[in-house]
Amino acid sequence: MRIGIAKETSANESRVALTPENVARLSGSGATFAVESGAGLAAGFSDQDYRDAGAEINLSAEDIYRQSDILVRVNLSGQMLNTVSASLQSKQLLIGMMDPLAEPERFTTLAERGVSSIAMELIPRISRAQSMDVLSSMATIAGYKSVLLAASASQRIYPMMMTAAGNLSPARVFIMGAGVAGLQAAATAKRMGAVVEAYDVRPAAREQIISVGAKPIELELDANTAEDQGGYAQEQGEAFLQRQRELMADVLSQQDIVITTAAIPGAKSPVLITADMVRQMKRGAVIVDLASERGGNCELTQYGKVIVAEGVTIIGPDNITSTVAHHASQMYGNNIENLLNHILDDQGRHALDFDDEIIQESVVTHAGDILNNRIREKLNLLLLGRESLLKEVA
Repeated sequence: MRIGIAKETSANESRVALTPENVARLSGSGATFAVESGAGLAAGFSDQDYRDAGAEINLSAEDIYRQSDILVRVNLSGQMLNTVSASLQSKQLLIGMMDPLAEPERFTTLAERGVSSIAMELIPRISRAQSMDVLSSMATIAGYKSVLLAASASQRIYPMMMTAAGNLSPARVFIMGAGVAGLQAAATAKRMGAVVEAYDVRPAAREQIISVGAKPIELELDANTAEDQGGYAQEQGEAFLQRQRELMADVLSQQDIVITTAAIPGAKSPVLITADMVRQMKRGAVIVDLASERGGNCELTQYGKVIVAEGVTIIGPDNITSTVAHHASQMYGNNIENLLNHILDDQGRHALDFDDEIIQESVVTHAGDILNNRIREKLNLLLLGRESLLKEVA
């Protein structure tokens, strides 16, 4: 079984799908590795590092695509999936982050070419799949880096300081959304000495906020349906969001730094901060909008840009995890390694067992068809029951 690692070609993408350490460990499974020259350089991994791990180097991207049984990539969002699809053949397996719930029609070409695909974002949130959970891994990096971005842009320092020139009060940092990214942001800001508060629409998040040293902000809202079965925030109606904004305006007016993290998979980010709420904030305050890629939690956010509105700096990061490419690649590579160990046998051959919940949930295309029911539903295709699914892949 030959596993190919191609160089990422998306704009602002510096991560690599597997590190030399991952390759060295996986080589014991009987698989061989082909790495495009320079694939890991932007993340701090040289071609020699991969050679030392047992991989073949100096292949072109075309050779990697043509000769690999399994191709692993990091970023296959948007049209990048279509670009890669054109180079793949029947019975190859493509693994990567594909933003599967956005533009699901992109998977039609993969199915038609007979390519199997696993979208890492669809890995189910169950205990035995935690080691494969790329969303949590990348959110950890994003939460950490968002605090550093805010610190760099802010006119204030985080910790309280007592100096001969006088005392400096600590910055007030507010985190909107207490998922993995939000909790990591809260923990990072707390370690840097800030006064940290956080809010999440899910009632269950209160204890998690306290656990990282932040103070939970509670609003008088009915949030009983705020969490889906996977533990993610669920999309709310406009009436709920309007009431939330009204109650939140006073909280925001007291903050020096605000980090927003509320995202709904496959949907536009909910607007939590309106232009009017920005006008009520302190001059010199900073907003880092981690949901900017899907429109942003702040009405004024511009994806990939830093703007100043009403004296407030608003940052819409573009692929923030890629700016910490070395450790982001280590975490992503470990997720991929754990998935490969799950599907490879002792001889390094892969098999997709559709009796396994992890495979059922994460495989999008296989055997010439789209098998994932979440994607089929978005494409208005008949949903597959377990018996139908097993018949399709037989």
